[in-house]
Amino acid sequence: MERARTIGELRQAGYEVLPVREEMRRNLLTRLARGERILPGIIGYDETVIPEIENAVLAGHHIVFLGERGQAKSRIMRGLLSLLDARVPAVAGCEINDSPYQPICKQCRRRVAEQGDAVEIVWIDGERRYGEKLATPDVSMADLIGEIDPIKVAEGRYLADEETIHYGLVPRTHRGIFAINELPDLTEKVQVGLFNLMEERDVQIKGYKVRLPLDVVIVASANPEDYTSRGRIITPLKDRFDVQIRTHYPVRIEDEIAIMEQEVLQQDRGGRELRVPEFVKQLLAQVTLEARASSEINQASGVSVRVTIANYESMLSNAEKRAVRCSEREIVPRITDLHAVLASTAGKIELEYAGEEKKESDLIDRLLNRAVLKVFDKAIKVESLKKVVEYFEGGGGVEVSDCMPAAEYLEGIKGIPGLREAIVALGPFESPALMAAASEFILEGLHVHQKLNKDRDGGRYTYRA
Repeated sequence: MERARTIGELRQAGYEVLPVREEMRRNLLTRLARGERILPGIIGYDETVIPEIENAVLAGHHIVFLGERGQAKSRIMRGLLSLLDARVPAVAGCEINDSPYQPICKQCRRRVAEQGDAVEIVWIDGERRYGEKLATPDVSMADLIGEIDPIKVAEGRYLADEETIHYGLVPRTHRGIFAINELPDLTEKVQVGLFNLMEERDVQIKGYKVRLPLDVVIVASANPEDYTSRGRIITPLKDRFDVQIRTHYPVRIEDEIAIMEQEVLQQDRGGRELRVPEFVKQLLAQVTLEARASSEINQASGVSVRVTIANYESMLSNAEKRAVRCSEREIVPRITDLHAVLASTAGKIELEYAGEEKKESDLIDRLLNRAVLKVFDKAIKVESLKKVVEYFEGGGGVEVSDCMPAAEYLEGIKGIPGLREAIVALGPFESPALMAAASEFILEGLHVHQKLNKDRDGGRYTYRA
């Protein structure tokens, strides 16, 4: 089909130009029949959000996604691009990707009337048919819909001439998908213009009414607090979106970990092997889950998955510094690296009671303690560590640090009765770095169970009875 270079050749090839809704519907049905995922990389929505998206696409609906920050709303909207055909024909030289069979702009209609089937076409990919805009109060009608082009007026056209328009982002996405992030942040004037385009398919530019029967699917995102009659969205525009789909944070800790592993930046580690114990991943994910359940944090603002990802990257960075300084071949994060997450967490949470004198660092410490307690209880029974506790009660003590080489832990493990057995029960930790991480986890677990005291100075911990 793509050999066709004119409208006539396209007709001879028997090509059918589908409306964008029919195109997306057909491609979705094909994927469903093959058992393929429609949004690869989107985790935790298989039984909630994705079925609703499938229904909306099959029905040809405009969609608004409601959710707090960090719930993959933008990624989902961009993922819908995969439901468009890889390449479709358009009238060559048209600013708005006009259909070769049914052009809507005046220039293309004139060309087809004059040249007929000899009009040239081009094949455009899906990227050209996808537009996206972050809504802010300074976004204007000219940005989204269009504006009078003074250069075209200077060339001799009348102001009322449709060809004097410089088209905005939405018309340039004709026969495609247009996405708006944070929809309620648009001013009421622009919201009215967008509603008019969706409902009546006409716009008024500088007082001149122009019909723009655009074939476009509009998807948007919004915070639930703003997308109400008491918020910043006008009722007619709210009513024009056919469905609203509520997104959410990962429900299961396994999903939180899977997203964290998927999104973490892949770095050149200089030949060093990165080995992350499972309990470290669970701990970082549990910290975020604890934050989402905390009454001390403003839940309307949300606690993004980016908290988990940033904390993971911060902890890996601290472990990597140690490996470089100690000339170790393995990078293994451990409990003493947790101080690195204070900076990556503090900027992503909002305290509920800002007026009171509360420190974010104290709150984060409490979240970490709760997370360690829950992960520890799933991994090992505190009753099995009786010998370790007895060692400390007999006057023993131990100091660990995020700067201490892993090899130095081996002597301590030998000297504490029951610790090696506990490490073996925890998992197959065969290298010094992994054993160091496991021993710190056990000691911290005993601390949160109030079996040991802990003195902390940055990344240096001292455990004692």
